[in-house]
Amino acid sequence: MTYKSQSVAKLYFIAAIALFVAQILFGLIMGLQYVMGDFLFPAIPFNVARMVHTNALIVWLLMAFMGAAYYLVPEEAETELFAPWLATLMFWIFLLAAGATVAGYLLLSYSDLADLTMNEMLPTMGREFLEQPTITKLGIVVVALAFLFNIGMTILKGRKTVVNLVLLLGLTGLAVFFLFSFYNPTNVVLDKFYWWWVVHLWVEGVWELILGAILAFVLIKVTGVDREVIEKWLYIIIAMTLITGIIGTGHHYYWIGTPEYWQWWGSIFSAMEPIPFFMMTVFAFNMVNKRRREHPNKAATLWALGTAVMAFLGAGVWGFLHTLSPVNYYTHGTQITAAHGHMAFYGAYVMISLTIISYAMPLLRGRNAANPAKSQTLEMWSFWLMTISIVFITLFLTGAGILQVYLQRVAENPQPFMAVQDQIGLFYWLREIAGLIFLVGLVLYIASFFVGQDEPEPAVAD
Repeated sequence: MTYKSQSVAKLYFIAAIALFVAQILFGLIMGLQYVMGDFLFPAIPFNVARMVHTNALIVWLLMAFMGAAYYLVPEEAETELFAPWLATLMFWIFLLAAGATVAGYLLLSYSDLADLTMNEMLPTMGREFLEQPTITKLGIVVVALAFLFNIGMTILKGRKTVVNLVLLLGLTGLAVFFLFSFYNPTNVVLDKFYWWWVVHLWVEGVWELILGAILAFVLIKVTGVDREVIEKWLYIIIAMTLITGIIGTGHHYYWIGTPEYWQWWGSIFSAMEPIPFFMMTVFAFNMVNKRRREHPNKAATLWALGTAVMAFLGAGVWGFLHTLSPVNYYTHGTQITAAHGHMAFYGAYVMISLTIISYAMPLLRGRNAANPAKSQTLEMWSFWLMTISIVFITLFLTGAGILQVYLQRVAENPQPFMAVQDQIGLFYWLREIAGLIFLVGLVLYIASFFVGQDEPEPAVAD
């Protein structure tokens, strides 16, 4: 660790992993409820498990992004963090707000939670992924503004690098587009139109800039390739990301009552969205092949390469499978969407978060460069278990989705939704088994930070 204030990142990383565990546990609960409808009912109904599963994902990824910024920005800017105390204060506010919100989901009915938090004063609740009470959303805005101020002032007083500036652009976009979660028009078409300005423009827009910046930082550190080479790649990738991602929002506008031209705009630019992910894959492997040093943190290098590959497969390939409007007409809202969502989130954002944690945590815990060999071996086992599990989850959901589309929407005598769900139950059981293996991989990832810590670490080879 180069700068003392980087230690703030450790809090964010630990909380992120804890929330990741909660997300997976509630995902497994949901998975069982698909095939055992009364499982844990009425204590944890399906809608509550789903809210916790998706909200925990969003919050832990935001925690990881903040931790990544607090770690890499001082190093890139070559100066201490502007206000470490503010970063620590905002961490506890964010964590307590997230904990209180989850407790509200679990202990109260959603309508009672809305009444308790006085949602009627500024109604924002009731929308998928944005179920948080208004008071929680306001807390997120405060945390985001304080975070951006802290990061912005650190960059302003220090060295300006492409990595820092791309990261700052992505984080600023994240905060700006979240403000649309407060816009809650009564017209359903208008509501859905702007709802995607949060959901799509986060995950298929500004979050990709954060992904690119973190990946570039880690590759600079583990490969020793000239910064100028990596920065040129980063410029091209973010340009393609913004061009395709912003206009590609149109693939969500096909069937919500918007004009027909969105079917053309959405199809064309969404079909181009895999390009920046493919470029990212080529970029990552190219940099590792050109490396000028053998960095001892093999696990972080593996996560970095895995991020590029899995992001391309999940966000690129599986996204393309159902993004053209004539195809989406049949697949919209089926398990095909769930298949794409699981692999895309894991490949693009979960893996880059684990990449920076894998690289930074050994340094934050006082090691020179990496965890010892035994620890890294365990961590690489966790990489393969989680990654192979998510591939199978995606394949099982894809199989379920194809069968669902045929039986429910294409067959000569289409069947009702619930009748079809009974017939694809086998895929849900297989998905649940793969999910349990994923949990084992996550446990191994956590265990890797406690195994073999007394062993010496290998030296950096130039």
